[in-house]
Amino acid sequence: MAKTENDGANRFLRVKKSTNIVFNIIMLLGALMCVVPMLLVLSISFSAESSLNDYGYQFIPKTFSFDGYKYIFTQSPAIMRALGVSVFVALTGTVLGVILNALMGYVISRNGFKLKKFFVWYVFIPMIFNGGLVSSYFIIGNFLHLSNTIWVLILPLAVSSYNIILCKTFFRATIPDSLIESAYIDGASELLVFFKIVLPLSKPVLATIALFLSFGYWNDWFTSLLYINDSNLYSLQAYLNKILGDIEFLLQNASTLGVAQQQILANMPKEAARMAIVVIAVIPIACTYPFFQRYFVSGLTVGAIKG
Repeated sequence: MAKTENDGANRFLRVKKSTNIVFNIIMLLGALMCVVPMLLVLSISFSAESSLNDYGYQFIPKTFSFDGYKYIFTQSPAIMRALGVSVFVALTGTVLGVILNALMGYVISRNGFKLKKFFVWYVFIPMIFNGGLVSSYFIIGNFLHLSNTIWVLILPLAVSSYNIILCKTFFRATIPDSLIESAYIDGASELLVFFKIVLPLSKPVLATIALFLSFGYWNDWFTSLLYINDSNLYSLQAYLNKILGDIEFLLQNASTLGVAQQQILANMPKEAARMAIVVIAVIPIACTYPFFQRYFVSGLTVGAIKG
């Protein structure tokens, strides 16, 4: 009987060869849609401006040039300072965010917590209703006085309802109550249980949240635009966005510039610099993904299947 049931399940799960080929083609097309644009951007960033004007965008540059990168790194001190800000914000924010989200998720995952229902709704409601930009700006800038501080780049993004719910679901689905109760019987405190038992068993969900947070911090430029006036606190993304804005401004107002400025604009590697900005912004964070990949899928699927 068991053999018959297994055979039936195998027949149900079996995929026809033709269907499998179609799926592979679809996945290949999806992969190409992600990879090809990045290859084109990389090629343009290494192209000479004159080549782009004469031949347009090419996957293989007609004339190789580092002018786009040279133009960006003429701002070398500011670029390195912005890079340092971004690295500090991404590392500090990711570590702090993982700890805070995991702590909150663990608390509301425990059935014995008396205020569990209240805090579940407290976490869930912001996923549906948002206070809006004006209220956030008032609280962060005027009430907490975080403007023009490094913490304004870290704290607003550290905690999110989605990450908390993901942690809560993962803990309920993965960490046995009997294991925690055994630790209580041995005299372990709540913090000891969390840091010595729960966290070591939760690497998939922690890696998933760390990936989300690191992406969010590294790609964030809007927070700097809102709250930062001190150029020494610009993140890399904000500074690169400023360079891109300066190029756009010069292009839109070329007719109002003097002869010397127009000559400088004509020699500026405009398109190559734009694409170099994209490459500089994307490559570092893309290199971190392989370190999280083996935990990423399991962290999402385990937390999504059971509630």
